[in-house]
Amino acid sequence: MNFILQGFYEAMRLLFTGDSATYEIALRSLEVSAVALAVSLVLGVPAGTAIALAHFPGRRLVVAVINTGMGVPPVVVGLIVALFLWRTGPLGSLGLMYTLQAMIIAQVLIALPIVAGLSLAALQQLDQGFRLQIMALGAGRWRTFLLLIREIRVPLMAAVMAAFGGVISEVGAVLMVGGNIVGQTQVLTTGIVTDVSMGLFASAVALAVVLMILSFTTNYAMTIIQQHGSKSRT
Repeated sequence: MNFILQGFYEAMRLLFTGDSATYEIALRSLEVSAVALAVSLVLGVPAGTAIALAHFPGRRLVVAVINTGMGVPPVVVGLIVALFLWRTGPLGSLGLMYTLQAMIIAQVLIALPIVAGLSLAALQQLDQGFRLQIMALGAGRWRTFLLLIREIRVPLMAAVMAAFGGVISEVGAVLMVGGNIVGQTQVLTTGIVTDVSMGLFASAVALAVVLMILSFTTNYAMTIIQQHGSKSRT
C-alpha cells in the first residue's frame, strides 16, 4: 500500500516541480494521439457520411468491415503496421519503424474505424426526409455535408471521445512500432509498462496519475463542447 501512496506523492511532485522528463513524455503522448485523432476525423467522418448516404453493392460488407475494425485488438494493428514498415517490408525503405510517425499510423488505424463507424451509425438514425429537405432547398453537396454533421454533432463528439480514449490509452501497438525509446518514442503508457517490468511501482503509479489527469482534462473539455451542442440543439 505504501508504494501506491508513494506513487501519488511522486506524481504530484513531478507535476508541481515541472519535471522536464515527465512533461516531455506527457506532451509526446498528447501529440501522437492528437495528430492521429485529427487524421482519423478528416478521413473517418467523410467516409462514414458517404457510406451512410450511399447505396451500392457490397455496402453491408463495408459496414461489417468497419464495425469489425472497431473491435480489432490494437496489438494486431501494431503487428500489421510493423510488418509493412519493417526494413524488409513493403514500406521498409521509408525508414519509419520506431518513429513517432509509425506510432501515429498505428493509432490512426485504431481510431479511424471508431470515428467512421459511430459517424455512420449516427447518420443512419437521421430521418431521410431531413436530407431530402436540405437538397430541395438547393443545398450543394458540401453544404449538405455540413448541415448533416451539425445535426449529429452530439453523437459525433461522443465518437471523438471514444477514439481519443482508444489511442491515448493504447500500449501494444505503439510499443511494437515505436520501440519505447527513451527521449524519442516513449509515451505514458509504454513508460508505465517499462517501470512495472523494472519494479519501479512508484514511478509507474506517478505516470498513471499523469495519464489519468491528461485524459480527464481532455475529455472534460470535449464534454463541455458536446453538452453545449446538446443545449443549443434543444
